[in-house]
Amino acid sequence: MNLKLVLLSAFFMLISVHQIYGQSIVAHRGSSYEAPENTLSAFNLAWEQGADAIEGDFHLTADHQIVCIHDRTTERTAPEQPIRNIADVSFAELNGVDVGSWKSPQFKGEPIPTLANVLATVPDKKKIFVEIKCGVEIVPHLVKSLADSKLNENQVVIISFSKDFVQAVRNALPQHKCNWLTGYKDDNAEKEWRPSNQVVLEALKKAAATGLGSQFNQQVIGQPFVDSLRKPGFEFHVWKVDDPAEMKAAINLEVDSITTNRPDIAKEIRDQTKPELNNHSPSKIEKQ
Repeated sequence: MNLKLVLLSAFFMLISVHQIYGQSIVAHRGSSYEAPENTLSAFNLAWEQGADAIEGDFHLTADHQIVCIHDRTTERTAPEQPIRNIADVSFAELNGVDVGSWKSPQFKGEPIPTLANVLATVPDKKKIFVEIKCGVEIVPHLVKSLADSKLNENQVVIISFSKDFVQAVRNALPQHKCNWLTGYKDDNAEKEWRPSNQVVLEALKKAAATGLGSQFNQQVIGQPFVDSLRKPGFEFHVWKVDDPAEMKAAINLEVDSITTNRPDIAKEIRDQTKPELNNHSPSKIEKQ
């Protein structure tokens, strides 16, 4: 075999390994350990730290503007300022709300960005996970915002805890991936975690979701759980993983992405960790 063929073979082997083990590192609300969550400062810092994607939370204002904020009100991230209920005010009424000072004086005056503002930060070949915190009333406005964006369909993943919302998005935007999110609660009476694996699978199928975004609870999530998702073709993403040991555990389970407040640390661990080879292959998501 000549040198050219040897190099070409090595190149394709590297591509194959990356496809199987190259978990995306997703910055939770941006690089929110160091910068105020859901702000342009946090998102831009995440890109500087080498994140593969960012994740942000979005609500709809009274005048149908999509804005980036986690809570229904400004109370937590704009303390000592008049409280605004996002759904009840216009975007103009959110002007001047400082959502940076609570984190550090250096972020004083940080505004609430719009979805369009956040989408504009996403570099070529990078992604954004758009978590919708309100209901299906946002769907037509989301459709328009994404159509107006420079990003292609592969760069935007939509996520929600609402099965009804996921199903609505899959109907309105079938070209986009849309993942259902879930956490877990300990049912003390039956000594089991809820929802069960079977309930999760049924929810994903009913909502026509492309994948699961799961709280990384290792008492629930193990190889059998992951295998049950992979078999029917669902993607598997985990949040919010800030502990280095948990990051390594998620990598070894070959999750599709790890959402974290510390994208710099997660990226370093991802790049240094080599999971044991097994029979898993990259998930293949088909439009449902």
